[in-house]
Amino acid sequence: MNAPLLVSPVRVLEPGLNTLPPNTERYVVRAGGVTAIELAAGDEIELVSPEGLQPGEITVFDGQGKSDMQLIGAKANGRAEGFKYILSGKDASAVKLERTLRFRNISLDSAQSTRVFDTDSPAGDSARYSANENVTCVVAAPGEPMLADQQNTITDLTLFVHRSENETETRLLRLPDPLADPLQDHRIEARTAFAFEVKAGQYIQIIDVEGRECSDFQCFDIAALDKGLERCLDATSTRHVVGASYPAPGLLAKFYTQDFEPMIELVRDTCGRHDSFGTACTAKYYDDLGYPGHVNCSENFNRALSPFGIQSRPGWMAINLFFNTSIDDTNQMYFDAPWSRPGDYVLMRALKDMICVSSACPCDVDPANGWNPTDIQMRLYSGKNSFTKAMAYRMTTDAEKQLTKETGFHSRTLNHTRNFTEYAGYWLANSYTRHGAIGEYWACREAAVAIDLSPLRKYEVLGPDAELLMQTCVTRNIRRLAVGQVVYTAMCYENGGMIDDGTVFRLGQDNFRWIGGCDTSGIWLREQGQKLGLNVWVRNSTDQLHNLQIQGPNSRDILKQIIWTRPDQATVEELGWFRFSIARIGDELGIPIIVSRTGYTGELGYEVFCHPRDAPAVWDAIWEAGQNWDLTPLGLEALDMLRVEAGLIFAGYEFSDQTDPFEAGIGFTVPLTKEDDFIGKEALIKRKESPQRVLVGLELNGDEMASNGDCVNIGRNQVGEITSAVRSPILRKNLALCRIQGEYSELGTEVEVGKLDGKQKRLPAKVVGFPFYDPTKSRVRDVPPPE
Repeated sequence: MNAPLLVSPVRVLEPGLNTLPPNTERYVVRAGGVTAIELAAGDEIELVSPEGLQPGEITVFDGQGKSDMQLIGAKANGRAEGFKYILSGKDASAVKLERTLRFRNISLDSAQSTRVFDTDSPAGDSARYSANENVTCVVAAPGEPMLADQQNTITDLTLFVHRSENETETRLLRLPDPLADPLQDHRIEARTAFAFEVKAGQYIQIIDVEGRECSDFQCFDIAALDKGLERCLDATSTRHVVGASYPAPGLLAKFYTQDFEPMIELVRDTCGRHDSFGTACTAKYYDDLGYPGHVNCSENFNRALSPFGIQSRPGWMAINLFFNTSIDDTNQMYFDAPWSRPGDYVLMRALKDMICVSSACPCDVDPANGWNPTDIQMRLYSGKNSFTKAMAYRMTTDAEKQLTKETGFHSRTLNHTRNFTEYAGYWLANSYTRHGAIGEYWACREAAVAIDLSPLRKYEVLGPDAELLMQTCVTRNIRRLAVGQVVYTAMCYENGGMIDDGTVFRLGQDNFRWIGGCDTSGIWLREQGQKLGLNVWVRNSTDQLHNLQIQGPNSRDILKQIIWTRPDQATVEELGWFRFSIARIGDELGIPIIVSRTGYTGELGYEVFCHPRDAPAVWDAIWEAGQNWDLTPLGLEALDMLRVEAGLIFAGYEFSDQTDPFEAGIGFTVPLTKEDDFIGKEALIKRKESPQRVLVGLELNGDEMASNGDCVNIGRNQVGEITSAVRSPILRKNLALCRIQGEYSELGTEVEVGKLDGKQKRLPAKVVGFPFYDPTKSRVRDVPPPE
C-alpha cells in the first residue's frame, strides 16, 4: 500500500504580525534614545547594529538597584557615559530615560556599563549576552548631533530578547509601558465589556494586547444623564462633522453626540483602521448566521452599563476600534481581519465628564478578530499629563511603529498655523492662517517663501565602494558627479519600475548623500551593498538633517545677507543650479549648514539643511532677513499647485513601482549610453524601444478640475488617466498631468476627462506640452528666457 502523500500547507505571509521564533521578542533602540526591558535568569539579549558604525551601551541592575555587568556576563568598560549624555539633552529621549529610571527606581550615579560595537563596525554587527538572574536591562544608542556637512549620523539599534523555555506565555505578550502613571490599568478579558467613569480632560488608552482584536467603544455625557437624557457618541454626526469615515489625530479629531456636542478627541492612533458604520455585534447577527445564544458586544454593553442606569438596547451604536471595514465600488460593505498589531492603541481625551464602556469583542465565527478573540487593556491617565498628537509610521510593513514627529522647524511654523497634516511620519503645514494657499502661491511666484520639507529621507552613503554602489543603483552617471554637485535621478528595480526619485549630493570622493521621498530607497541601497559585498555603509540621517526651502525671485537676496561661506566654497550669489556649499549662518562661528541651489517649485530657489536642534535659530535668521523681501511661509496645498505647473512629479501620482522613468516624464534621468550597468538598465532599454504610456499635459475646457485617477477617454475607449491637476492662477488655465497611451500623446489631440462614473460626465480637453509654467526653466536656472 502506498504511503499517503503529505502536502505541506501553504504559509500565508503576514509581515504585520509577530513572525519571530517562539520566546523571541524584538525592540528598537531609537537613535539617541533608550529601551528598558526586564530579564529573567536564562534570558538572552542580542543587540544588532543594522546600519553599522553605531555604538551601543548596555547597563543592568539587580532587584535592589545595584549595577553589575557580570549579571549578564559582560565586562564593564564604562560608567554609563552614553546614558548620562542622553539625560543631559533635556529632549524627548532624556524625558523617556528619566521616566524609565524613575519607574524602575534605579539610578545611574554609580552605574557600570558595557560599550559595544567599534567605530568601524559593519552593518549587521551583533553582540549577545545571557542573564544570570532577574535583572533590569537598559540599552542606549548614544551619539552626538550630526553636523550638516558631516556624516556621523546616529542610527537605530535592534534588540532581540530570547526568553528561556520555561517562561510563561503571558510573559511573551508584554504590554507597552504606560504613557504616564495610570489612574486605572484594567484588563478587559476576551468576550467581555467594562464600564468606567472618566472626568473631563482625562486620557483613555485602549490597547490591543495581542493584535487583531476589535474593541467597541461608547461614552455618555454625565451631565445629560443627570437630566434623564442619554446623549452618547453618535457615529453619523461625527462623520458629518469631520467629513471622513472616522476622526484621526490632527485638525479633525473629535467625536460628537447627536446634538453635535464634542465628546472626546482622538490624540493618538497607532493602527489607523477602524469602523463607524456598523453597530457593536448583536444577538441578531449571530442568530442570522446560525449561532443562537452567542455572546455579543451589545449585550455585554447592557450588563456593564446597567449599574449606571443606562437603558438596554438590542444593538449599540459605537466606534468600533480596530474593526477593519470598507465599502467597495458596488456599494457592498465588507470586513476582514484587523490591521492592529500587538500593543497598538488609541489615546483619547475626554471633553466632558463621561461614563465610558469598552469591549473585547467575542466574535469567533469570522475574520473580525482574526478568528481568535483576545484581551483588551484600558488605561486611564490624569488630565495633568500632556501627550503629543500622533499617528504611527512604519518604514516597512514589518518594522516597528514610530509616532508622528515634529520637524525641527515646527515650533516656528506653529506660530503661523494650526492646520497640520501627517506627511511621511511628520507634521507639516497644509496652509498658513494669514495667507491661505492662493496667497502663498503668489508669494512664491512674485517674492519668496519658506517651505519646511524636513520629512524628505536622507541617507549617508560612505566608504571605499560608495561611488560604485551609487553608480549601480541610480540611473544617472555618478562617476561624472563632482564634489559640491547635485544630480536629480531615478532609482529603479530590475524590471525598470521606479523605487523613488531623488537627488544625490557628492560630499567627497567616497562620500554621498541620497535624498529621496521614501525609506524604501535607502533600504534598497543598503540591501544592494550587502548583496554585492561592497565595502560601504548606508546610514539613515533623516532625523539628523532637516531642511527648509527658500524659493522665489527674492530668495537669493534674502540668503546672501545671512550665509557665510569659506573661501573654497561658492557664495550664495555664485552658487550654480544643482550645486551646494558648506556654509554657516552669520559668520565662521555660526550655525553649520549646507545650502543647495535646488527646489520643488519651478522658481529660483535654495534649500538650507541643518541639525534639528539648530532649526529654530536658522528659521529666525532667515525670517528676519526676509522681512524686507516679503518672505511668506508656504504649505503643502500651495506647493502642490506650484509643482504641477512646473511639471514636477510626485510619488503615488506620477510614478510608482508600476511605472518607469519614461512613463513618469523623467526619461532625461536615464542616460542609456552610461558605460556602466545599473539596476534596471536592460529593462529600460526595452521599454524605451517600445513605450506603452507617456506623461503629457492636458488643458481642460471650463473651470471644473480633474482629479487623480480620473479616466481619460476618446469616445468609449479609455486611453489614459489623470495623475495630478491644478487650476493655474498665473496662467489662468485648468491644467492636468496625464499618463496616456503613446499613440494619443501628440500635441493637440482632443480627449475627454471622465467624472462621476467616468461615463455620465465628460470634460473636454486637449494634449499640450509641459512644464506648463516656464517650459524653458529660465526662472529656476536664473537665465534670460529665449527669444
